[in-house]
Amino acid sequence: MSRGFVWEDAGRVVLFDRGVPDEAPAALAEHGFASFELLSTARALAGAPGLAAAASAVHEVPSGQVPATAAALLDRVGEGPLVAFGGGRAIDTAKALAALSGAPVAAIPTTMSGAEMTAIHRLPAGAEERVRRMARPRLVLADPGAMTSQPEPELRASSMNALAHGADSLYTPFANPLAEAAALRGAAAIAAALDEEPPVRDRAQLALGSVLCGYAIDSAKFGLHHVVCQTLVRTCGTPHAQTNAAVLPQALAFLAARTPERFSALAGALGTDLAGLGPRTLELGGDPPGLGALGAERARLGDAIDAMLARPELGRVPAPPSRAELAELLERAW
Repeated sequence: MSRGFVWEDAGRVVLFDRGVPDEAPAALAEHGFASFELLSTARALAGAPGLAAAASAVHEVPSGQVPATAAALLDRVGEGPLVAFGGGRAIDTAKALAALSGAPVAAIPTTMSGAEMTAIHRLPAGAEERVRRMARPRLVLADPGAMTSQPEPELRASSMNALAHGADSLYTPFANPLAEAAALRGAAAIAAALDEEPPVRDRAQLALGSVLCGYAIDSAKFGLHHVVCQTLVRTCGTPHAQTNAAVLPQALAFLAARTPERFSALAGALGTDLAGLGPRTLELGGDPPGLGALGAERARLGDAIDAMLARPELGRVPAPPSRAELAELLERAW
């Protein structure tokens, strides 16, 4: 099991393994969030009455994509400290609002989205010109039990999303030794935990892997995999974590052919070799459903590829893919 730790890093504090949500109000007050507005979901709030009671106001984050969810709350949320308790949608919504107000954000993740570790997020629809800065949470309360509480299929998908954060950080122009070390250590932790039979699983290792891979992508940015997945989610409406799980084996196979020296290290962290990287990722993801089974419409794939090719982040990929190569990748993930 991973021991608890405090990680202080450039104005951010990560408290790992602190009994969230029971101890959250005290930990928040200790680190400058004695007064705060809470952003969460009905599911998360049902298990955290003490956290809701400590907030000056509670805002339920609606369903939908972050530009719409943040816009819906724009006139209701103040400019003081914000605490996000939930998955990536809740945390990214808080970050989107804070990007306009400059408010400090604390994040209490209930999935392995990695959103708590990054300044990567979208902005409230219609208010993009008001942005002050992209927001990264100043305080993260990372409790392994809360982060890995999803049922097995969803947990596998969330784990593949976390693994993809580490993978995409290995080759961009912003890649660096610290991000690489975090990505490889995080990938190894995720693989080791998923190799154990549920429910006897080292969930602390799984959560640690998510935190480390989230740190890596925040530092080194993203490329092919997240360009493809983010665009599919926005264009085709497929679910976020499951889209990552469907695409990751194919994206890794593509990237490994481009930069084998980078991805041989990742293969080693996952307990395989370069040729086995795709099959190993499928195994870790629990043989996830393809894009077709997730509800993607073939008629919209052309629009999705157009949007992918228009994104500047695709230029971070060594020898960026052509339209035909993107189409083949999507077909393999179908």
